[in-house]
Amino acid sequence: MLDFQTLAMFSLACLALTATPGPDMLLIGSRSIAQGRTAGFATLAGIQVGTYCHALAAAFGLSQLFLLVPIAYDVVRYVGAAYLLYLAWQAFTSKNVISSVPQESLRFSAIVMFRQGLLTNLLNPKMALFVLALFPQFVRADAGGVAFQIMTLATILNAIGLLVNGMVILAMSRVGATMFGRGGLGRWPQYLLGTVFGALALRMAFESKR
Repeated sequence: MLDFQTLAMFSLACLALTATPGPDMLLIGSRSIAQGRTAGFATLAGIQVGTYCHALAAAFGLSQLFLLVPIAYDVVRYVGAAYLLYLAWQAFTSKNVISSVPQESLRFSAIVMFRQGLLTNLLNPKMALFVLALFPQFVRADAGGVAFQIMTLATILNAIGLLVNGMVILAMSRVGATMFGRGGLGRWPQYLLGTVFGALALRMAFESKR
């Protein structure tokens, strides 16, 4: 079992990282503005499940593939960018106005948002390298199984992420309700999402490992 000092240091590192605006916060915030807190939390849930998947990959050495086979990193990066461009295209061309989604379709929409958050996270090789670089620094040889320690660290990261991004979701959903609540702005929420997806796609496509 990891000691309190190690857990406290890791928690502070996670708080600093999650509180710094980045692609995940931008995606979650834009979802919350355009589609409300249900979409925001569903997207966050998908991202956090993706974090567990990256942690498992690190625990079993699969993330080393990106270091040993550089082309694997680029393949995943370009697939991820293509997926984000597809989401941008969907947002720009959808005939349905986001703010007028019927109540009975919210459950289906939440599943879609969860899946999109999950795939966006899984197809981001930088997340795999981030986990591979950060987590081993807090793993102790005398603290039990490595896989268990890494999953514990992933749980702490997700818990802090839920706290920080949860506040972002609640705040941005209120902003969205004020801006788009009456449906008077038509397709602007979709244009906002499309722009965010497009920007994230370009960032992923042209950003190096560093």
